[in-house]
Amino acid sequence: MINFDFLHFIFIQRAFLAGSFIALLCALLGLFLVLRRMSMIGDGLSHVAFGAVALGLFTGIYPLFVALPVVALGSYFILKLTERAKVYGDAAIGIVSAVGIAGGVILATMAHGFNVDLLGYLFGNILAISGPETIAAITLSIIVIIVVIMFYHDLFSATFDEEQAKVSGIATGRLNTMLVLLTAVTVVLAVRVVGIMLVSALLILPAVTSLQLAKSLKFALLMAAGGAVFSVILGITISYYLDLPAGAAIVILNFILFLIALAVNRTGR
Repeated sequence: MINFDFLHFIFIQRAFLAGSFIALLCALLGLFLVLRRMSMIGDGLSHVAFGAVALGLFTGIYPLFVALPVVALGSYFILKLTERAKVYGDAAIGIVSAVGIAGGVILATMAHGFNVDLLGYLFGNILAISGPETIAAITLSIIVIIVVIMFYHDLFSATFDEEQAKVSGIATGRLNTMLVLLTAVTVVLAVRVVGIMLVSALLILPAVTSLQLAKSLKFALLMAAGGAVFSVILGITISYYLDLPAGAAIVILNFILFLIALAVNRTGR
């Protein structure tokens, strides 16, 4: 019989609360990114986050405070490289990703004292999330979710037919800028859940899982959100009892859900 006494621990309650909001956020944005074939931007921005966290540790500033503006700037730079420099999206992501990793490695080499702290950000540690971090994660998550809901119809139109959206009067340029900036915020928040190395998985896996079964975008959003939150709650629970890394457990559970959805999809054909 499973003992649920661990739910009385404050650090578990914080992990569940912050993790659920961030998972919901990743699922919503991740679906739009996957459908627009921009899913790898999460991976690129996670590498920028590595450099930003290293910069924060190097300068003695709280790393996530540094990561928010730096990653947002990186996302904007990727977008402008694609639009104005005529660089393909994957190449632009590769350029910014490489610079982020290189900068982080240089800073880690120059300062030998924070390598352990940097490893904590690389692989995540949601069970160590603090009260202020939980409040910040929930607040930013709610703001981003509200923005996504407000611009849902514009995002829907631009996702499936960007040219038609332009003709209809939708400012697709501003919409793309908003999407990449929201993704930047999401990546920074997700660093505490699954770590820099696994952020892109939390953006991609719930989305591709829901697309195996959903027949409409709204249903896909609901399925992605439900699957993401379920994997976070179950992943944290498993990690507590089996003494496993929470971030890795969450990602593996997402992958298992994907395999199940894939099997159901193929069986139904």
